[in-house]
Amino acid sequence: MGSAMSDPSPTPAPPSADQSADRPRSHWWQAFRRAPRAVRWTAWTAVGLVLVLLVLAAAVVGVVRRPLPQTEGELEVPGLSASVEVVRDAHGIAQVYADTDDDLMRAQGFVHAQERFFEMDFRRHVTAGRLSEIFGEDTLETDRFIRTMGWRRVAEQEWPLLEPATRAALTAYAEGVNAYLEDRSPSELAAEYSILGLTGLDYTPEQWQPVDSLAWLKAMAWDLRGNMEAEVDRVLLSLDHTEAEVADLWPAYDAEAHPPIVSGGGVVDGVFEQNATANATRNPRRPAYPRGVVEALERVQDRVAAMPELVGRGRGIGSNSWVVDGEHSATGQPLLANDPHLGISQPGIWMQMGLHCREASPDCTLDTSGFTFSGVPGVIIGHNADIAWGFTNLGPDVTDLFLEQTEGDDLYVRDGATEPLRVRTETIEVRGADDVELRVRETVHGPLISDVSTEFATVGANAPTDEPGERGSGYAVALAWTALDPAPTADAILALNRASDWDEFRAAAADFAVPAQNLVYADREGHIGYQAPGRVPIRRGGNDGTMPVEGWVSANDWTGDYIPFDGLPSVLDPEEGFIVAANQAVVDEGYPYLLTRDWDHGYRSTRIREVLEDEGELSVEEMVDLQLDSTNPMAETLVPYLLDIENLPNPYYRNAQRLLRGWDGSSPADSAAAAYFNVVWANLLELTFHDELRVRTWPDGGDRWFTVVGEMLTEPAGPWWDDAGTDDEVETRDDVLRAAMIAARDELTRRQARDPRLWSWGRLHRMNLRHATLGESGIAPVERLFNRDGWQVGGGSSIVDATSWNAAEGYEVTAAPSMRMVVSLADFDDSRWINLTGVSGHPASSHYSDQTERYVDGETLPWAYSREAVDASAEDRLVLTPAG
Repeated sequence: MGSAMSDPSPTPAPPSADQSADRPRSHWWQAFRRAPRAVRWTAWTAVGLVLVLLVLAAAVVGVVRRPLPQTEGELEVPGLSASVEVVRDAHGIAQVYADTDDDLMRAQGFVHAQERFFEMDFRRHVTAGRLSEIFGEDTLETDRFIRTMGWRRVAEQEWPLLEPATRAALTAYAEGVNAYLEDRSPSELAAEYSILGLTGLDYTPEQWQPVDSLAWLKAMAWDLRGNMEAEVDRVLLSLDHTEAEVADLWPAYDAEAHPPIVSGGGVVDGVFEQNATANATRNPRRPAYPRGVVEALERVQDRVAAMPELVGRGRGIGSNSWVVDGEHSATGQPLLANDPHLGISQPGIWMQMGLHCREASPDCTLDTSGFTFSGVPGVIIGHNADIAWGFTNLGPDVTDLFLEQTEGDDLYVRDGATEPLRVRTETIEVRGADDVELRVRETVHGPLISDVSTEFATVGANAPTDEPGERGSGYAVALAWTALDPAPTADAILALNRASDWDEFRAAAADFAVPAQNLVYADREGHIGYQAPGRVPIRRGGNDGTMPVEGWVSANDWTGDYIPFDGLPSVLDPEEGFIVAANQAVVDEGYPYLLTRDWDHGYRSTRIREVLEDEGELSVEEMVDLQLDSTNPMAETLVPYLLDIENLPNPYYRNAQRLLRGWDGSSPADSAAAAYFNVVWANLLELTFHDELRVRTWPDGGDRWFTVVGEMLTEPAGPWWDDAGTDDEVETRDDVLRAAMIAARDELTRRQARDPRLWSWGRLHRMNLRHATLGESGIAPVERLFNRDGWQVGGGSSIVDATSWNAAEGYEVTAAPSMRMVVSLADFDDSRWINLTGVSGHPASSHYSDQTERYVDGETLPWAYSREAVDASAEDRLVLTPAG
């Protein structure tokens, strides 16, 4: 009562809902009506634009999310004999359970198509030379080149060579892919099809064929084919430099400082024996090439480089792998580590998966888990219930160029007589243009790639020869390459998946023709081993594989035989108790067959060996830590020279130099010292070599250049230090080092900060993960949708944490560990793995790049293998049931 009496004014009734809504509306509406016409028009336009953007955003979200696969519940899949379980964990990694191998393969094809079909479709168009059907005339040159090599044709020829079980697996896999494609429009398969549809593409994917899977192996082999670039680079340099100067830039492999994978050994009666005496040395032939041919070879390099990069190219492509026995393992059983270094992309090249028989039987033999290629059945790298295996690139010389003397359009010369060229006609469909007829000619050595490349044609027109033949309008150029000889490599993949011991592992490896790889091995019985598989040609005496040779002289041919598998290097249970295979030399120079002269120089392998020797017994965690080791092997050599440089102009430059005092040589992303050292290194290479070398051969800064510069540092007045552009002055080592340090200080100040303590290597060394087709479209919203850029990483070229960069081009990552895995043979569930990106190829999926942040941070994921562990980590369960 008192409160009411203290306020004599009446309490107003609350407004009705309608009144509450009308009052503010009336206020702003009246103000809006009184506004000038131009203001009102601008406001309505803005509202309209917002509404349009909202509608577009909703449409984009719908388009991008539409292809996301069903991962729970049930789906019918034609052809299954019984239900199949697909158990996915929190990162979408699928473990598949079935009662037959046929059902496992069918389910694997279905799951691959769920997550990665556009990637699969793109790859098969590349390998068949059919990109122009989708992308038009821009890709016609690539199609012509691949059709001429005949990747798809060779894959078709391999089909009848395969074991019946392999053909059955490829067929079931293809049927699983097609079961997913059935009744799904392109927009339901991948967002990429919707984006391309906006450009007017009217396209429906064809059914998957088993041969599509075989053709993908040719693309792998092409990117990992070996040393063609190094051979051409040596020819380019020979134009302006003496043989001794070229040798300075390709120093011999130092087997004492960097031990080969297999120490000692030779071949006795066709069989490699580790303790046998080796007895062979080879000296390359170095013919003089005229300027016209050298310039043509440089254009050839540009032409080859323009082909699609599917698994990566260049000196950064390699891998680390090592295995320790039980005496060097804290578990008492072997540990095996592997991290293949390949080109970077979004999505990454690998897709983790497990394939498990519920019960082992003659009809169900698989119980394997690891890293798979979408489009290929089986597990490529991983383990089964008995063994584990890993790959690194062997990098042998498996390609040669042959000059061919042709007569007219249909004949070529062999030992003074003419033989008919093999001729076939290919039709290339081109989007938005007429079909292109391609006439392909082949000799006994291989296809005439000069017919589709003006660069190779120029080589043929000008190339010197030891035994001149009738040149006519110029020699043609044929490509001999082991991957063009049909082989049952696909047999090896599934045989590895099923192998249970060393003998079965080697039997599987014997079928692995291309690309030639290093294989490391461990098993539950405690054995560790190494095997070099692959087809490596044996050349006749007139051909050492270093230069193009005369094809009309049969003495230059390959013999037709390959190094026998039993003669390839291998070792089981070495005395030292561990094996390191990181692209270094496999054997010493005494090995009687030519593998290659262009090994990695061994800095990574040596660092791994040092840690293994120092640690004694390693745990799983210590194996993972070693994969992340970022010690720069060049720091120990170069830093003392940099610290000895005096007379830097002022404290501004000396403050940067001070970062190197006490630096341990490691290169994490947040390191200021690593940033300064790497920028000094790039400037040092530029100041020393760019004035002397052709642009194509400028130093990339990798392992070979560690050796080259390391040897030069001991000669302070050596000829390479002098700047060819300063005639009145002779520069010395210290002049160049001082100039590089000054340039690096200024560069980092421009790029990052004046205070050196604020510098970081990761801000320079960024890893940009880009989509293979739409990631460079030039359309910003599309690139933002598909790319995942800007990751700041540590490591570097020829470092164990091998995030490579090209010193001639910049600090951005060019290749990186595509995955990391450590397998514990004591308990597979204690194993660890991580992928560069994620398992999904759909940008709207939470698994598109959900492993990348952990990867960058150096983390790994638990690798569940047993059914109990898989069930404990399960997030989604999908049951595939027989149709009907």
